[in-house]
Amino acid sequence: MRLRMNAWLRAVPVWTVWLAGLLPVPFLVWALLTGGLGPDPVRPLEHELGLWALRFLIAALCVTPILRLTGITLMRFRRALGLLGFTYGVLHLLVWLLLDIQLRFDEILRDLLRRPYITLGMLALILLLPLAWTSRDSVMRRMGPIRWRRLHLLAWPATLAALLHYIMVLRVWEPQVVVYAVIILILLGLRFGRGRRGA
Repeated sequence: MRLRMNAWLRAVPVWTVWLAGLLPVPFLVWALLTGGLGPDPVRPLEHELGLWALRFLIAALCVTPILRLTGITLMRFRRALGLLGFTYGVLHLLVWLLLDIQLRFDEILRDLLRRPYITLGMLALILLLPLAWTSRDSVMRRMGPIRWRRLHLLAWPATLAALLHYIMVLRVWEPQVVVYAVIILILLGLRFGRGRRGA
């Protein structure tokens, strides 16, 4: 079963992950243009884009544990999943800057200083920037595997910052929030436990 699954996954082109991952974008744009996001469409659009960013970041972190626990390898798709998380994070930021704040720089600075959830969201995106930049094969080769892996540990604090940003925006523990928080805690536990066993 595992061998068949891995053989099937090897035949799946990576571009299909990008195609499937970006499918929510045209639906969100259509909803925005047709009034499907309600009377205040900017906030739901921000929310959905940020939520997709968090989902893809979590998905990227799940790839290695899935391989270790089940033998099913999704490693070919991990880069695409992480970059999709970064892409949705950038779209989330652009909607906030262009449609919500409308590039009022005094208000942007005030929000960054006074609203911790915005600071956390910005921190998450800043941490993801070097990961997105170094995802190219040429940069990976120049860095070498050890330095590259160490740098990409930033995916963990970036995802945690994104989760905290999401929790603070909602201000309530919805079931979806609990699910994402539990998944991240489990992933952290698996990684921490493995680190201690290897020590």
